[in-house]
Amino acid sequence: MAQASLKSVSGYLPLLRFDRKVARGELRWSGLGGSGRGRRSVAGWDEDALTMAVEAARGLGAADPLEGVVFASTSSPFSDRSMAGLVVEGLRLDPSVSAQDVANSRRAAVTALLKALRGSSTELVVAGEKRTVRPGTSQHLNWGDGAGAALVGPGDGLAELLGAATINADLLDIFTDAEHGLPYAAEDRFVRDEAVREIYVPAVRAALADAGVAPADVALAVMPESVDGTYKAVAKSCGLNAANVCSEIAAQAGDLGAAMPLFGLALALDRAEPGSKLLVAGFGNGADVLVLEATGTANGQAARALSRGVVLASYSRFLSLTGMLPLDWGPRAEVNQKVAASTLLRHGRDMHGFVGGRDRKGNVQFPKTPIPVRPDAQGPEEYEDVPLADVPARIVSITADRLNFTPDPPFYFGLVQFDNGARVAMEHCDIEGRSPEVGDRVRMRFRVKAIDRQRHFRTYFWKAAPAERPELPPEPQKEG
Repeated sequence: MAQASLKSVSGYLPLLRFDRKVARGELRWSGLGGSGRGRRSVAGWDEDALTMAVEAARGLGAADPLEGVVFASTSSPFSDRSMAGLVVEGLRLDPSVSAQDVANSRRAAVTALLKALRGSSTELVVAGEKRTVRPGTSQHLNWGDGAGAALVGPGDGLAELLGAATINADLLDIFTDAEHGLPYAAEDRFVRDEAVREIYVPAVRAALADAGVAPADVALAVMPESVDGTYKAVAKSCGLNAANVCSEIAAQAGDLGAAMPLFGLALALDRAEPGSKLLVAGFGNGADVLVLEATGTANGQAARALSRGVVLASYSRFLSLTGMLPLDWGPRAEVNQKVAASTLLRHGRDMHGFVGGRDRKGNVQFPKTPIPVRPDAQGPEEYEDVPLADVPARIVSITADRLNFTPDPPFYFGLVQFDNGARVAMEHCDIEGRSPEVGDRVRMRFRVKAIDRQRHFRTYFWKAAPAERPELPPEPQKEG
């Protein structure tokens, strides 16, 4: 049976990047606030582990029919609702595809990737993280929000597996109690020393031996560090000379948890030459270490995600977006946003997949009303499915106000004209700085539509966002 290869890999980051020096300034009185160096990615109020995973998967490009979808996260918005099933609907995949959620470890995505690479079927592995952390902790500043995705299947691809090793060890560098809901971290030096000695070094050596690859031949490493200095110590012990791309991601976007190895692999394959050897690790209560050989180059999606965005320089807004500043938004925020389960069952695939319909005269609309909105329609008609999520579009009208409630005002809403003729009234997202204008091009983003705070339920739909994100400005250099 032929072994599968890595066909494509991608990464996604939210628009906002919090400037850590802002926190250092705000918390100077307390002695907290970290080093103040670098930035961390911050998800919008309407983003979560699922929405970002869908966006990462959209960056993979066209795929053969899938046989399996795996969703990995330690911060899934639901514990008894299949996120992998929603990925299937959001990407408009065959509803019969196998869908599995894996969780409870930051190495879950790498474990799933290893299993897929050792098989022969076509599988999609996605991972997303938006972890809740208490202010004042190093994790609040050093963890970031984001996602990664990898497509595995038979035949040639971007990389192939040469060898791997797994070590299970209950090292409690971080743990999150299900009832309490906030992580607790162990002492840094203990974590670094034990992770290096008991987990990373033996796993790396075993993986390299299994692959028949010398440490000096590794070109790039993708090794998450729960504590600074971990990779340096591992490299010294194992004889590795390769740069660790996770260090770069951590400085510019933060530690992405379960998504970090997939995002890092995408960035490494943006840079690797065919024939280069890559070391990829998933860490969390042990480690899975993979040795890959690059056979192609990725599409640059991860590099673009890392370099584009908007700097967030408000500490109070950062606290609000990370769920650590509960504000009283007044009566307008008290609207009942319950959604009937029957509505989701009947229309969920069209909502999550943004599937409109073409009537018998060729007009495209969303939603598919029983009688088409065409003026001369005489009665119910059958529709041809028309997915809208990837259709180019532009703004026809847009308004911004603070009367409609949104957890991150103002609320943007307007008409969007799709190039295939559909016209949809939509919410807009990812608007920072200049207000959008009529005629501006937009793209669709999978987002949280509404949160029912009475029942702790959320619904998903698509929103219009600016077609392109701006380049992030370089960080100011210290004088002297």
